[in-house]
Amino acid sequence: MSGIPHTLLEDLKKITADDRATTNETMLQQHSKDESHHTPVLPDVVVFPTTKEEVSAILTYANEHRIPVVPFGVGSSLEGHCIPLKGGISIDFQQMNQIIEVRPDDFLVRVQPGVTRTQLNAALKKHGLFFPVDPGADATIGGMTATNASGTTSVRYGIMRSQVRDLEVVMADGSIIHTGGLSAKSSSGYHLTGLFVGSEGTLGAFTEITLKVYGIPETVIAGRATFPTMKQAVDGAMSLLAAGIAIARVELVDSTSIRQVNLHSETDYLEQPTLFLEFHGNEAGLTHDVSFAQELLEENGSVDFLVETDSKKRAKLWEARHNLAYAFKHGFPGKEMMLTDVCTPLSELTGAVVYAREVIDQSGLAGGVLGHVGDGNFHTTLMFNKQDPAEVQLAEEVNAKIVEYALQKGGTCTGEHGIGIGKKKYLQKEHADTLPWMKLIKQQFDPHNILNPGKILD
Repeated sequence: MSGIPHTLLEDLKKITADDRATTNETMLQQHSKDESHHTPVLPDVVVFPTTKEEVSAILTYANEHRIPVVPFGVGSSLEGHCIPLKGGISIDFQQMNQIIEVRPDDFLVRVQPGVTRTQLNAALKKHGLFFPVDPGADATIGGMTATNASGTTSVRYGIMRSQVRDLEVVMADGSIIHTGGLSAKSSSGYHLTGLFVGSEGTLGAFTEITLKVYGIPETVIAGRATFPTMKQAVDGAMSLLAAGIAIARVELVDSTSIRQVNLHSETDYLEQPTLFLEFHGNEAGLTHDVSFAQELLEENGSVDFLVETDSKKRAKLWEARHNLAYAFKHGFPGKEMMLTDVCTPLSELTGAVVYAREVIDQSGLAGGVLGHVGDGNFHTTLMFNKQDPAEVQLAEEVNAKIVEYALQKGGTCTGEHGIGIGKKKYLQKEHADTLPWMKLIKQQFDPHNILNPGKILD
């Protein structure tokens, strides 16, 4: 706790009025990690603000005493974003979980950062609205904004940055700003909202987020298509995009992953590369689209095509995809999971996916390839023994090869998980021209480097 006042806990208790700060060992451990494989680090204290004024007072205090501050949602991030590498204050937003305002006529909602995705959609449903960004985990809106999350529906509705209209942000010195407004577009000034989305808590702490929402589609149809090879599956997905079909989700799961799904979820899917699909629209239009989609997929080699319209059966179908990470974790007890992602131009996706599968097979590690192939984003899961240095190195090498391939093809080292700790080493190669400017922005916004230090930039 070098440099951190011995009165830190008592000072934060005073700021939060009713003692919403703690050094309880269990609470510290909970805030020392996320769902990634990165090594946990304990914060010195955890604090639970309930208002923007409290967040402002916490950051003002931290800035004055040069204490690191790391925002925390539910800890579902995958690149170590909320690990407090330098100790300090973990600021947990779970008590700032109010849906402040729904504006149905504007298709907007205003929320606090601790609101979760499922909580938001439950509140929107009564208005005939929904929020589409679905990263799989029941993450907080603040965390999803901080990592520029996307997920299964981004092929239709776009990523998190596409949904955020305005942010209320507490800056490192405690000042509070708004970055946008309520209008659908603006040509006024620099686009600071876009800058803060994806900044991973390194530029400011969000206390209010205004989001674009959508009307619940009249009809939703889910589907599953199986292929003999990965290439045929990816090519099939590309054919759907080229045809302009109203596809809302198109997810690839390789044969190894399907095997884990069958073991974990007690399903009996064909253990071959599979596309999980979902179509949104009106009943008449979707009947034609689904029929056309089946024709296109069969032309690309699909050997099995299943359609589900019943909501419970649709949910069961998508449960397999959403629970895939847990299927691997439970299937390899004692092993750690490295879950990484890259994104490539669509024209390079087939080669990247096939290459990723080959690299995993050559390594001898258990792992799968899956992802949001509709927008060029895919993931790899690697199971390894964290206590075995050789396996750790092997997993890192596999990850590096997949990332390097994506960069060589004009892609990115991460399509949605973010940089955090694990992807910092690739920034120089991907952003050689702009990395110095990123560092200048960080220095201007956070001159004492108290905001999530060690993430994105060193």
